[in-house]
Amino acid sequence: MAKYENEVKELLDFIGGKENISAVSHCMTRMRFVLVDESAADVKKIEEIGCVKGTFTQAGQYQVIIGNDVADFYNEFVAYAGIQGISKEAAKQAAKSNQSLIQRIMSNLGEIFAPIIPALICGGLVLGFRNVIDGIYFFDNGTKTIVDMYQFWAGVDDFLWIIGEAIFHLLPVGIVWSITKKMGTTQILGIILGLTLVSPQLLNGFSVASTPASEIPYWDFGFFKVDMIGYQGQVIAAMMAGFVLVYLEKFFRKICPEVIRMIVVPFCSLVPAVFIAHMVVGPIGWKIGNAIADVVYSGLTSDIRFLFAAVFGLFYAPIVMTGLHHMTNAIDSQLVSTVGGTILWPMIALSNIAQGSSVLAMSVLQRKNNRAQQVNIPALISCYLGVTEPALFGVNLKYGFPLICGMIGSALAAVISVGFGVQAISIGVGGLPGILSIFPQYYVPFLIAIAVAIVVPFILTYIVGKKKLKVSDMTGQKENAVEEVTADQAIVTEEAMDEKTETKDESKITEGNNEESASTEGELKAVLTGKVIPLEEVPDDVFSKKVMGDGVAIEPENDTVVAPADAEVIVVMADSKHACGLRLENGLEMIIHVGIDTVAMKGEGFELLTEQGAKVKAGTPLIRFDAEKIKAAGYPATTMVVVTDPGKTKEIQYIDGIDAVAGETTIAKFV
Repeated sequence: MAKYENEVKELLDFIGGKENISAVSHCMTRMRFVLVDESAADVKKIEEIGCVKGTFTQAGQYQVIIGNDVADFYNEFVAYAGIQGISKEAAKQAAKSNQSLIQRIMSNLGEIFAPIIPALICGGLVLGFRNVIDGIYFFDNGTKTIVDMYQFWAGVDDFLWIIGEAIFHLLPVGIVWSITKKMGTTQILGIILGLTLVSPQLLNGFSVASTPASEIPYWDFGFFKVDMIGYQGQVIAAMMAGFVLVYLEKFFRKICPEVIRMIVVPFCSLVPAVFIAHMVVGPIGWKIGNAIADVVYSGLTSDIRFLFAAVFGLFYAPIVMTGLHHMTNAIDSQLVSTVGGTILWPMIALSNIAQGSSVLAMSVLQRKNNRAQQVNIPALISCYLGVTEPALFGVNLKYGFPLICGMIGSALAAVISVGFGVQAISIGVGGLPGILSIFPQYYVPFLIAIAVAIVVPFILTYIVGKKKLKVSDMTGQKENAVEEVTADQAIVTEEAMDEKTETKDESKITEGNNEESASTEGELKAVLTGKVIPLEEVPDDVFSKKVMGDGVAIEPENDTVVAPADAEVIVVMADSKHACGLRLENGLEMIIHVGIDTVAMKGEGFELLTEQGAKVKAGTPLIRFDAEKIKAAGYPATTMVVVTDPGKTKEIQYIDGIDAVAGETTIAKFV
């Protein structure tokens, strides 16, 4: 009789049968399914299976947490189900069929912008505050701002600009850095490439539209010329340049001998990337911008202005995400100087308000989720003050539907604004304070448009959010619990873990050990030399949310994993060689997992130095790995040490935030 015969039968039945499985693979701790119909899987019954520690859905894959014995379980499952397993990487590729093109694009954008969201939020608040003090004419019959009246505030306004400029004008630097970080290439090269896009030697990107073509500087290469244009605030150009650099670096890493890699790869990657960025990416970006500007101007001056208003109001927020919205400033300025006002700017202010109202609804829906509120509230404030990037990238784009709901509200408000002929006398004051830039005779219709921009996105987002948001999105994780109870994620609480521990086969825990003499006191030493970090900081939900158990992680500075204590090797990943499981004399079991998603490397760059069943002493080498190969493959080398079964221990104290030496520094104490 197979070890997991009953559990395998139950899982196949509860997951919807063989016909519901498109692909299946496994890694060190979990089964990974690509399902034909995820709704056919009975999550509650699956999580009640004795050997299942939890489930969750991620990137189109339904993942079932098994633990150290996942390899045995997997072999029994595919044999019983009569299906052929595939590699984890192939499963990830198959999972993309469960995602729409929009979902994949938004997922990639979210991963790129997530690291720079704190800066966007800070910059949004700074620029919103500056809009109030230098753009609203409070004094002398509406002719002077706070900055005009008080030198102190004039100094504050000038000083704060260095922050706004650094964040928004130099945004390409952050974007290219984030792309190199995400793709696992050299981040300093990304920073340098970003700096070349905003070099002070170039004509500032915000000044290009107002500069005569004859005055734009250029590089003269004899048989052709290239405009010396900066890409301040641009997103598309920066992203294209970043990916050019990434793929050039990966290409040269692959073909270049290791002995000269340090010299050849940076030079052959960065220099061509800079040329391509300025000669190909830049001109394409500006052509896209000019095309959008021409469409906007034609729409404002034609008989189809209502249709234009709806289209512009609908798509202005996505345009902001590309950075191309800065081109509208030139159109607004031209309208103000020629006809004394602009119909375009009120629609921009209304779009700000509409997206902010979507965030307001998300804030209400997520009022119990403290982590979400840390992004929602600052993004909401900056959005209502006229700076939408924090709201767009930090909230609305992340979930998708708030962005669309805001776009709908913006379109309706824009039609009302244009219908009443609302005009602004100046530009620069967006969001709710934007009403102070409106001609007084248009205050009432603009207030009506504002009401629509607030109410419609709020109601739509709230209604859709109640249906689409998972419980965990709205409430966050419970304190002192391993995982929040959600529809898509593992239901693993301390009580559930204790219950499953009690039902485990006692012979598994104590096999080959003397229970009477086993000590329950001891220490775990560092398995690597490097920085010890909390498990919560690991970029993988199974580890960071402690689905498998608690522990620590190490950012490695050496290349050899050693045993943290005297133990028996109870499982190894013979094919991928990236992980192993140990059992101490007192029954404590743990997993040592090198890297995130490194199973996809299929053992390339790893050397397994032990075998299943081996008895090892503290400090015994277990796994040797090549950190450069892991990085080149695009994966973090962060190594996790996770206690999956406490055995006879009553309490474990983990030690993080320290610099550890392999085999010497204590990272956990237990009694």
